[in-house]
Amino acid sequence: MSTNRRRFLESAAANVAALAVMPAAAYAAMPHDIAMFGQTSSDEWDLGWADRVKKAKHRAVFDCTDPESGYGVWRASAWTRQNIDVLNAASADVIPVIVLRHNAIILAMQQSFWDKYGVGAAKKVMHPMTQEPTTKNPVLLDEKDGLAAPFNTAALHKQLARGAIALACNMALQDCIDTIAQQDKVSVDEARKRAIAYLVPGVVLQPSGVFAATTAQEAGAVYVKAS
Repeated sequence: MSTNRRRFLESAAANVAALAVMPAAAYAAMPHDIAMFGQTSSDEWDLGWADRVKKAKHRAVFDCTDPESGYGVWRASAWTRQNIDVLNAASADVIPVIVLRHNAIILAMQQSFWDKYGVGAAKKVMHPMTQEPTTKNPVLLDEKDGLAAPFNTAALHKQLARGAIALACNMALQDCIDTIAQQDKVSVDEARKRAIAYLVPGVVLQPSGVFAATTAQEAGAVYVKAS
């Protein structure tokens, strides 16, 4: 065995040993998509959305990692409108893929989740128009909340109704699961069921946000770091 290869194997073994004795606090400090490496559930994932992306003429994936007042989701709506207005594209030919991962997972949750678990205050979310603290999920705001056109059309549920694709990170969802388990005092399995039920209707859960973003790109979508 060569000296370089022996050193590599010794280094790899040392790294594995270090992980084995890593304190629980170290795991807690990691993002869930790293700490849960190798722990993806065996659920059957819905990947049918990728076929829709492949058939579209104009396709882009908007990677949202932070709430940022919901602007990442709004950017997807603006891009769609610009393709239709500037390029005279048919709406059916324009497919935005919105990936909600990392800290932006809270944007994938219904307002009832925000209300029950105090998400707005806990995550220090700001209103997209006033930049004041808000208890509302900013991507669900529309004319009922006083938003004028065209901002009222950028709401996630309205984009979904127009054919947009929204994908949520299963790894990041663990944050929501932990919140439910702790506050409702239920098992992790029960908390997971409740968290999935809280997803905005039409949002599709994926193994991870990174998986969703790369799969969209493999289907031909241009990558946009949206938030």
